[in-house]
Amino acid sequence: MVLNWKTGGVLLGFVFFLAVLLVKPIGVSTQFVILDAIVADAVNPEVITQTDDGAYTSTNAYLAKSGGKYAKNASNPLNYSFVFVIAMMIGAFVSAKARGGIGKDEARLPAIWYANYGDTPVKRYALAFVGGFIVLYGARLAGGCTSGHMMSGMMQTALSGYIFAAGAFLAAIPVAMMVYKKGA
Repeated sequence: MVLNWKTGGVLLGFVFFLAVLLVKPIGVSTQFVILDAIVADAVNPEVITQTDDGAYTSTNAYLAKSGGKYAKNASNPLNYSFVFVIAMMIGAFVSAKARGGIGKDEARLPAIWYANYGDTPVKRYALAFVGGFIVLYGARLAGGCTSGHMMSGMMQTALSGYIFAAGAFLAAIPVAMMVYKKGA
C-alpha cells in the first residue's frame, strides 16, 4: 500500500496530536545526545554518576544541566523519548521493506536527482548523511529539532514554532533551488 503525501501528512499530524495529548510533544534531536552519553558512559563509567540522594550528574556540563536530566536519561535509556527514536528507525526500515526494499534499481532515486547528478546512489547517501549531520548540529545549537520546534510547536500554537517554520522554509527553498538547478 502506497500512501500519497497528503494522506501521510494527515497521519503524521494525527500521530503528533496523539503524542501531545497522551504523553508529551515529540522531539528527537536530544536523543542523539543521550545516545552519545550512553556510549561515552560505556567507555568511561565516570561520565555519569549517581549522587547519594539518587540524582544523576555528569562530568560533562551539557549532561549535568537541567538538574542532571540528560545524565539520568542516558543512565536509564528505556524511556519514552529514546524508545520513540529507536521505534522510528525500525519503522523506517519496515516501511522500506514493505515498499520493496532498498535496492539499486533506478526507481529508488528520484527523477530530479538523476536530472542533476546522474546514477550516483552512493553520492546521494553521502550527501544525505552530511545534510543530516548539519541539521542535527544546528538542532542542538537551537536547543531542539524541527519536530520539536516546528511540528510540535506549531501544534501547540507556539509563536516560536511558526517563526522557526518560516525560517526553515526561507532557508530550505533557496538551498533546494541551488542543489537541484535542473528540474525533474
